[in-house]
Amino acid sequence: MEAFSDGVIAILITVMLLELQVPHGTTWNALHDKLPVLLSYVLSFVYLGIYWNNHHHMLQATEHVSGGVLWANLHLLFWLSLVPFTTGWMGENHFATTPVAAYGITLLAAGVAYYVLQTLIVRSHGEDSAFRAALGRDWKGKASPVLYTAGITASFLNRWLGLALYVVVALMWLVPDRRMEQVIVPHRVD
Repeated sequence: MEAFSDGVIAILITVMLLELQVPHGTTWNALHDKLPVLLSYVLSFVYLGIYWNNHHHMLQATEHVSGGVLWANLHLLFWLSLVPFTTGWMGENHFATTPVAAYGITLLAAGVAYYVLQTLIVRSHGEDSAFRAALGRDWKGKASPVLYTAGITASFLNRWLGLALYVVVALMWLVPDRRMEQVIVPHRVD
């Protein structure tokens, strides 16, 4: 499951990269027209990197998976697979309101899917497991959907505010989350 998920996320990053068009011209002005596409790529690259990193650590701390966990993982990968589409739509349209809201909906759905996956892993390991203890209060996991929802709503009032809230969530998750590293089996290699 881990190798498959890693491969899917790597392909998603590659798809986004292949969608980037090289500017025609050799001046900074030539890059200016492509700047929204490049910035949306950077944000989505960061998001996919965050998901890959946390997913990797979560699976390293997982002792076994059930059928439900496998389906929940596919559910997460489905929403992540829409990131290149909404990234392109948002960037190509210079952060227009509807694409910014759609991007937020994709992020919200992926966040909910990650929560479902995490919950099913806890259920398969037990409430008194080391995995559950490592999750702790999961304040970032709880704050993220609230901020995504606020960003979606805000994007209809001011698209830049909506986008800023998505950036805040990404910045929040860029701070290394070491909870799962505490329960990774010592003999496992990252």
